Amino acid sequence: MMLRLGFARSPSSSTARHIAQSRIFAGSPLLKNNPYTLYKSSSPAKALQFVHKSVCVSIRLSWDSFRSSGAVGFSMASGGDRATRSKPPKHTNRLSMEKSSYLLQHAHNPVDWYPWGQEAFDKAKNEAKPIFLSVGYSTCHWCHVMERESFEDEEIGKILSKNFVCIKVDREERPDVDKVYMTFVQATSGGGGWPMSVWLTPDLRPFIGGTYFPPRDMGRRPGLKTVLLRIIEQWQSNRETLESSGERVLEALRKGTAISASPGETPPSGPDVANRCFQQLARSYEEEYGGFREAPKFPSPVNLMFLMSFWAVNRATSEGAEALQMALHTLRMMALGGIHDHVSQGFHRYSTDSSWHVPHFEKMLYDQGQLAVAYITAYQVSGECVFADVARDVLLYVSRDLSDKSGGFYSAEDADSFPTAESAEKREGAFCVWTAGEIRELLPDIVEGATGGATQADIFMHHYGVKEQGNVDLAQDPHGELQGQNVLIVRYSVELTAVHFAIGVDRLSDLLAHARVRLAEVRRARPPPHLDTKMLASWNGLMLSGFARVGAVLGDKALLERAEQAACFLRKHLWDDEDQKILHSCYRGNNMEVEQVASPIAGFLDDYAFVVCGLLDLFEATQKVRWLEWAEELQQRQDQLFWDSQGSGYFCSDPSDPTLLLSLKQDQDGAEPSANSVSAMNLLRLSHLTDRRDWMQHSQHLLAAFSDRLLKVPIALPDMVRSLMAQHYTLKQIVICGRPDAEDTLSLISSVNSLFLPHKVLMLADGNTEGFLYKKLPILSTLVPRDSKATAYVCENFTCALPITCPQELRRLLLE
Repeated sequence: MMLRLGFARSPSSSTARHIAQSRIFAGSPLLKNNPYTLYKSSSPAKALQFVHKSVCVSIRLSWDSFRSSGAVGFSMASGGDRATRSKPPKHTNRLSMEKSSYLLQHAHNPVDWYPWGQEAFDKAKNEAKPIFLSVGYSTCHWCHVMERESFEDEEIGKILSKNFVCIKVDREERPDVDKVYMTFVQATSGGGGWPMSVWLTPDLRPFIGGTYFPPRDMGRRPGLKTVLLRIIEQWQSNRETLESSGERVLEALRKGTAISASPGETPPSGPDVANRCFQQLARSYEEEYGGFREAPKFPSPVNLMFLMSFWAVNRATSEGAEALQMALHTLRMMALGGIHDHVSQGFHRYSTDSSWHVPHFEKMLYDQGQLAVAYITAYQVSGECVFADVARDVLLYVSRDLSDKSGGFYSAEDADSFPTAESAEKREGAFCVWTAGEIRELLPDIVEGATGGATQADIFMHHYGVKEQGNVDLAQDPHGELQGQNVLIVRYSVELTAVHFAIGVDRLSDLLAHARVRLAEVRRARPPPHLDTKMLASWNGLMLSGFARVGAVLGDKALLERAEQAACFLRKHLWDDEDQKILHSCYRGNNMEVEQVASPIAGFLDDYAFVVCGLLDLFEATQKVRWLEWAEELQQRQDQLFWDSQGSGYFCSDPSDPTLLLSLKQDQDGAEPSANSVSAMNLLRLSHLTDRRDWMQHSQHLLAAFSDRLLKVPIALPDMVRSLMAQHYTLKQIVICGRPDAEDTLSLISSVNSLFLPHKVLMLADGNTEGFLYKKLPILSTLVPRDSKATAYVCENFTCALPITCPQELRRLLLE
């Protein structure tokens, strides 16, 4: 299984979108130096390519000719046709009945689209037609491009509708379907991305796959029309070969993607694997601006959290110091860069250059949740307030722009928007960029006492790198969308800017803050980018962790209340109490109420794992036992639905689903952590909070199943390495005995929350011996306050150190 290291999700819209892979079964030079890919190159991928060679040679695309054609550059900035304002629809297909924003975007194509489901499968079988499966998501730029170029094309629409059963899938709505066919595309081509285009037999077996296709031939590269005609010809003359090839590929994929533990196998050594992971990350680290590898650069929170966890157990070593420096420098550079929205907060998806300057302007919920946790962790380990400020900044953006009144969180904001209300076509970044003239007009006042009679605009432009001709390099703007525009990036510290203009630091900070507010007011009047109001259980779980963790560290009750609202939303709208299962998604309806599709999509492993993690974080932040109780309930259900009783570990989706031809276990922590990685830690935490020893064993068996990956390419699973480290070092149980709202109790809890302790669970023993915690952990009855004061007990396997009543003394003990 080829994994998307560095190009995950819009992330891999990145692979297709910006690196513009429009190829079938062509090796990707982009991945050649990836250590994970080097390891996997000895897997069945080569065999799969060989199996397909005879079948696909007639429609093979040349990657080299594609690059040399100049049709699409390697920049991560926008490309392709522009989205235009909608006209009264000439066509309407059955996607108009769907809730997904992505499917609705295709509801008026001249293509006879079907959603994924039995109706489409039956039609393909009854009419003996191949299936054309197109997978994308609503904020994917190149998905928009392919729609405008090909799916709105009348001629291509007729070819598709007449000769294929056409199925459109939102990869965020059906990640199970996406994973199966992305595995096929990656294994047979060496890369993947969105939009993903796959041709299937009527029994859903893939035989040809690729990503983005231009509508018509470009030099030596065949366009979608040519590819379709050749597949039609092959289907008519060579169908048996295609079908048998599809079956052979699937069999090879089943073998190549199998992950399991042998009987009695134990996890590898935690310190050894962690050291290897650190060394692999250090080799890929870019020292000047931080981050890993050259452009494009992704935030990679899983890497940053691993590095800070590695430091926590290696504080006295040079490797530990280097790991911390790598993480903190990367987080600083990202916060200063254009990937960070200095006007309206939050982070864009990734940077198209090595200096974090010009982003792909899409904003994803899962990035915000993970980055909030990463920044507040950096604050814990460094004490630098700037990291706490950025964490708050992220949550402000999510609270304002990605929050539903129900308490849920929306999925994403698009990169493209109309530059003005009168514009006929969308441009990437139009909502976010500025001309020098605009800034001068908005900030005209002279700043009294500033050098040379400088205006607010002069100071702002100096500090944020604004240039008269625009500050976007042509290499990041091959289609001229950002010509003359500026992406704000902090070029100087406030101290240097203050000295440059001979004004005080506090005064400068006030001036910059005022200017940002003024620009935000103007931005709100611009046509906004598309907002994907789909609400996913998994991503809401990640965001729940963000609010809970930041709220706990900062002692911010408002953030904790928002976290509890999110948990209540999940319980009300994405939990089926009758069937006792999580639902994957829900939607904002036309009346601003939460709606569900006619046949709700059952939750996947990600949904359970991320929500359980969020609930555990919320429990530790609020000490409200109901969240722990629900986490235990969900973990039990997760085990029933997804646990592999033969080989250990969790399947990504229900292995009994007959429409899914592969039962997969994701083996990469990418843009989002692998649900198995998160589950390994969830099981460990729950075992210490509920005295479920079987969950401790589950965690060990899970880690053993991934031993091969952990030993050879731990860089692919940094979040799972953290879980392996936690197994090795064991979790401390920190028990605070006292009245929940008493000041001395809160002081001890605050002392714990001020520190980054990756291997701990925190619980409050409030004296209610009939409560959930006391029933699960009878030993709590023996731990009582001393001298009528709130008391802390630091325990390992509930063998406890001497009681502590002083917050400073507790802090010293925890740092030992």
